[in-house]
Amino acid sequence: MQSEEAIHLGRLAGLAVGGVSGRAFELHSAIADRVFRAIGPVAEPVRVVHDGVAGATYKAISGAFAATGRLGGRVAAGRVREPTRLADHPRTRQAVGFLNGAHGDLLEREYPALALEMGLRLGGRDLQADPLALWEAYPDARPRIAVFLHGLVETEDSWRYRALRQYGDPEMTYGTMLQRDLGYTPVWVRYNTGRRVSDNGRDFADLMDRLVAAWPVALEDVVVIGHSMGGLVARSALAQAGDGAPEGDRAWPGLVRDTVTLGTPHLGAPLEQRVNSLTHALNRVGETRWLASTLAARSVGIKDLRFGNLVAADWAEAHPDARESSRVDVPLHEGARHFVVLATVARKPDSPIGDLVGDLLVRPHSALGDTGDERRLPYEHENVCRLTGLHHFDLLNHPKVYEQLRSWLADRPELSAVGQ
Repeated sequence: MQSEEAIHLGRLAGLAVGGVSGRAFELHSAIADRVFRAIGPVAEPVRVVHDGVAGATYKAISGAFAATGRLGGRVAAGRVREPTRLADHPRTRQAVGFLNGAHGDLLEREYPALALEMGLRLGGRDLQADPLALWEAYPDARPRIAVFLHGLVETEDSWRYRALRQYGDPEMTYGTMLQRDLGYTPVWVRYNTGRRVSDNGRDFADLMDRLVAAWPVALEDVVVIGHSMGGLVARSALAQAGDGAPEGDRAWPGLVRDTVTLGTPHLGAPLEQRVNSLTHALNRVGETRWLASTLAARSVGIKDLRFGNLVAADWAEAHPDARESSRVDVPLHEGARHFVVLATVARKPDSPIGDLVGDLLVRPHSALGDTGDERRLPYEHENVCRLTGLHHFDLLNHPKVYEQLRSWLADRPELSAVGQ
């Protein structure tokens, strides 16, 4: 932990504990309000005194917790002896990823030392997208790269999900296997999943500009693979960057030959939709309004998953907790092949349970972008792989998924000589 991280972590802890006090005050006030209204006007003088004392008490408690958090953070900062960032330490970086997914927009505004930045990762460390750093990191760089974008609350480590169990090697990933079998150089990206998808898409596009310009050899082929939210970020980046041209400033979109989305909620995630509905319902009753406030504090990145938002126009004019979608149609990137892998927990392909619950987080029709009308995303039938008996996180690193990835990416004449 670094000293600034300790300070911001202390402040955040104070805010969190103080927030519990605030929610308690909301519940206390709702109950008191119901009691005083039942008694009638005769209780008004008592109500005024009660509200004043209660408000001052809870405010003092919240302030005390916040001050304690700030003090604790500064004390911890003075005792820090290990310069490694929380986001880089093997024992804490997944927790930082989760925290960023849950409240990444808040961290970016108020506690930037804890907020993850869009960037390249290799070996558990940041990798700068400049020629020297990339040459040193990839001495055997190939003209074909596979860029991996993780999903909500995940990090680049998530691509190793159950690797030891699946392959007997804890470091085995789609990237390492594509490098071994097809000659792709894997490139890992980490980002703050609690930010707007459109903001992450813009930053990813900028990162790709730098990566392509600085890559040690001339790039011929870029494959972008996104899990869950990562697929939305990839589509957002391509939409904001345009089609690209070899002679232009944004040449990278023109190098994207294939995209693969793994369990991506192109039409939204049902869990976020249900949480939003629950938030509205709880907000109607005074005694449960505190819980509505707690749920509403989730990150804007999570809220973007409600309808699969991709660009700023999807949310700029809408309330953060809107129940109706205002998203615009964003077509698939021209000039590339687009592939989809989706899963259902049901083991039978024709099971109605599979369509109802999907992989537990994303339903098949959302993973396909299929609205049931002419607005359906034009995925070719042969470019869709539907797997049964798997859940959402299995898609991060599973032999069946890799078998399909390899088949799709190897089925091109120009790759036939790779690795020979």
